[in-house]
Amino acid sequence: MTDEKPFLDIRNAKKSYGKLEVLKDISLRVNRGQIVAIIGPSGSGKSTLLRAINDLDPLTAGEVWLEDVQINKKLPHRQYEKHINQVRQNIGMVFQHFNLFPHLSVRENVTLAPKMLKGLSDDEAEELAREQLEKVGMIDRIDYYPSRLSGGQKQRVAIARALAMKPKVMLFDEATSALDPELVEEVNLVMKKLAEEHMTMVIVTHEMGFAESVCDRVLFMDQGVVVEEGPPEKIFRNPDNERTQNFLRKHLANANR
Repeated sequence: MTDEKPFLDIRNAKKSYGKLEVLKDISLRVNRGQIVAIIGPSGSGKSTLLRAINDLDPLTAGEVWLEDVQINKKLPHRQYEKHINQVRQNIGMVFQHFNLFPHLSVRENVTLAPKMLKGLSDDEAEELAREQLEKVGMIDRIDYYPSRLSGGQKQRVAIARALAMKPKVMLFDEATSALDPELVEEVNLVMKKLAEEHMTMVIVTHEMGFAESVCDRVLFMDQGVVVEEGPPEKIFRNPDNERTQNFLRKHLANANR
C-alpha cells in the first residue's frame, strides 16, 4: 500500500444478525483505479461486505467512506434518504441476477436512472446509453426486451446500466455465477475492459483465473474475517495461511473435475 489517501475506506466493519457475527472487524482501503477481488467459501461474508459499501446491508458497527464522504452516516430518516440517494449515484453495482426491468427495452433500462436521478434529457440519456451499450457490445440489442436476451447479454446490459450513472466505483457481486460456463467469458471481457480504463472496482468472484489476471489485490475471506490479502501472484501461487491453501486446493480440484 502507498501513502495515498484511500479512495474507498472501510473501517472496522462489523455485521451481526442476532448472535451470528457475519463480519468481524474488517478494514479495507482501496485506492483510486485499484481492482480488488474478494474470494472465499460460501457464507464467509464476501457479499455482505460488498453490500455494506453502499449501505444496502447496513453495518452493525464501523464506517464506510468514499473520498471524503461517509456513506453510512447515522442521520434522521429523511436526511438519510436524501444522503444515500446522492451517494449511490457514485456507486455502480452489478448483482448475480441481472435485475433488469422485464417490461422495459434495453434502451429504457439504461436511460431510466440517468433521466430520473440526474435529470438528463431524453437526447442526453440516449447518447449516454448508446455509449455504454457500445462499450459492452450490446448496441445492436438496444431495442430488445430482456426476454429476448441470453444471460450473458442481460448481465452486459446490467453493467451498461450501472456505467450510465458515471459511477466512481463499481461493485460486482458474483456477476458471472448465474451464467452458463460458455457465457462467463463475455462478461469477464467487459470487466477486463473496465480494468484497462482504470475503473475502481471491488469484485466478489469465484473465477480465480479472472481474479489472478485482472486484479491488483486479492482478499481471502473466511468466517467473517480477512484471513489473508496481497497481490494475486502471492495469494494464488504462494499463500501463507493454511485456510487459504486449503480453499484454493479444493477450488482447483473442483474446477478440474
